Amino acid sequence: MPRFTVHIRDEWLAVPCRDTSNTIQWLGQEALKRYIKNKPDNGGITAVKDTRFVARRCQGLGLLDADDTIDDVLEDNDFVELAIEGDTMSPDFIPCEPGVSHLTAAYKEPEEYISLDGNSLMSTDLINLGRGLYKIKLTPEAERKVVQSRELLDTIVKENKVVYGITTGFGKFARTVIPVSKLKELQENLVRSHSAGVGNPLSPERTRMLLALRINVLAKGHSGVSLETLQAMIQAFNASCLSFVPEKGTVGASGDLAPLSHLALGLMGEGKMWSPTSGWADAKYVLEAHGLKPISLKPKEGLALINGTQMITSLGAEAVERAQAIAQQADIIAALTLEVLKGTTKAFDSDIHALRPHPGQIEVAQRFRSLLDSDHHPSQIAESHRFCDRVQDAYTMRCCPQVHGIANDTIAFVQNIINTEINSATDNPMVFAERGETISGGNFHGEYPAKALDFLAIAVHELASISERRIERLCNPSLSELPAFLVNEGGLNSGFMIAHCTAAALVSENKVLCHPSSVDSLSTSAATEDHVSMGGWAARKALRVIEHVEQVLAIELLAACQGIEFLRPLRTTTPLEKVYELVRSVVKPWMKDRFMSPDIEAVHRLLLDQKVWNVAKPYIDKYQTEYIPESRPVSPTAFSLDSPASPRKRVRHE
Repeated sequence: MPRFTVHIRDEWLAVPCRDTSNTIQWLGQEALKRYIKNKPDNGGITAVKDTRFVARRCQGLGLLDADDTIDDVLEDNDFVELAIEGDTMSPDFIPCEPGVSHLTAAYKEPEEYISLDGNSLMSTDLINLGRGLYKIKLTPEAERKVVQSRELLDTIVKENKVVYGITTGFGKFARTVIPVSKLKELQENLVRSHSAGVGNPLSPERTRMLLALRINVLAKGHSGVSLETLQAMIQAFNASCLSFVPEKGTVGASGDLAPLSHLALGLMGEGKMWSPTSGWADAKYVLEAHGLKPISLKPKEGLALINGTQMITSLGAEAVERAQAIAQQADIIAALTLEVLKGTTKAFDSDIHALRPHPGQIEVAQRFRSLLDSDHHPSQIAESHRFCDRVQDAYTMRCCPQVHGIANDTIAFVQNIINTEINSATDNPMVFAERGETISGGNFHGEYPAKALDFLAIAVHELASISERRIERLCNPSLSELPAFLVNEGGLNSGFMIAHCTAAALVSENKVLCHPSSVDSLSTSAATEDHVSMGGWAARKALRVIEHVEQVLAIELLAACQGIEFLRPLRTTTPLEKVYELVRSVVKPWMKDRFMSPDIEAVHRLLLDQKVWNVAKPYIDKYQTEYIPESRPVSPTAFSLDSPASPRKRVRHE
């Protein structure tokens, strides 16, 4: 029989429906009858028939017409919010913000799987798991290790041994021995009491990443979780049943205790949970709607679920992947700006960069050579000023390899740390089945990813800082030889005047966000945990910095494409023309002032989807392949054998 879960004020009610040709009005009235049934004062409702209400689907917040039939607008096990006239929306109800999640009601369960063993997951895989592109399963070897680890813990409990976190309390209570009869309650109390986070919930994508990463760490077989519990977590992940995880509350040192506790709480059937079909609802109803049972914690399992750096690391994986994407595209955008400002390509000569052989610097210079005027890609714009008297350009153009280069090298450094952390056991105590013992240590400390993500934010911020200065050069007629603010009839039209202000505001905000969080530490847990990493904030602000960088570069790309309009009919190089055409496929040229925010967001989306990179990459690759390295002495330490930045045939100088 079809059944629907209806939320009224502070309660969730299961309403069976034998006949789905009934209307939404009928469903609401049935839910109201159940609501008032056990209320001493009928919940203040005098007559169900006369009570007016508004109904909406929990997922997507779509309003439901009272006269529509259930069969037409709802699916079996759908979740509905009922707002009684005169009530405000229930504080228990958590709307799914539009635009935040791609895991909507139209979400289709993936058919492909990623096999987790705790040793081989990469940041790119984690991002794809977050996007809902794969389900999860364990490798046979991982299953074997998990079973061995659990057998050791069962032996410890059976023999009444005193081991931290298994038969004792936690933190300051490590010396308090707990009776065997209370061990299940001990683990449940741990999860409940540690679910003390605040703030907005992580998006469904980020919660999927968090859950996937926790599963990967448990799959290493050093946490002592049972295979039954781990398989229940995998089933919840594969059904996209995702706990309410507040984004704030971790200090990143006995792991990310608060967010991981909230993650575990939902799996226990407590607190709130989200799925593509239910939206937000009580966890027990979401699990039940997907045919899943809440996890029943065994000794040590609560601790195994909440101890580790997975919040920092999962957000860090997203940060480093987005940083890499925007850094690659920043080179393309800067090259287009240089063309519009009629800059010289001399500064990108391979001989210059061979004398300062930082990998990132060499790679950026090579990209500029592959995109700008050369025998490979002629440019009419470059030809138009070939014999001008300009000797060199401003630093914001000339020094792109040096400034963008260190961002690339930093991203590579951070990516290595994040990928190592993704496949690290960060529990405590660690279970060593082959040694027959558990050992307390400090792998849960988040200093590694915290320091790396602070470094990432500082480095990637420079891509926005230098971009904002290029936007200034594009908009300032005394520097660009273009119309002021890149628009005709200046005065009547303001053009890119305030878009530049937006870029300046984002760069200034980043300056504050780039203050490292990991230099701070506050002693917690009665001085037991007396040095912490503050890695949760390091990860969250790194993501915010990177988003601002993306937005600033979106503005620069818009401005550079607008600048091209004033240089027509001259054309730039083939790859840069392809970039221009991509932008024009979503944003028209500015003939006069119009609403600008949608244009910025449209180009921001191109950058998020890496479409600018995908358009230019074939030309970059072709240049690299066809331009044979010149036979001149090069330091053997300057380039790796497979480096895309090896010295190539030089571009034609102006």
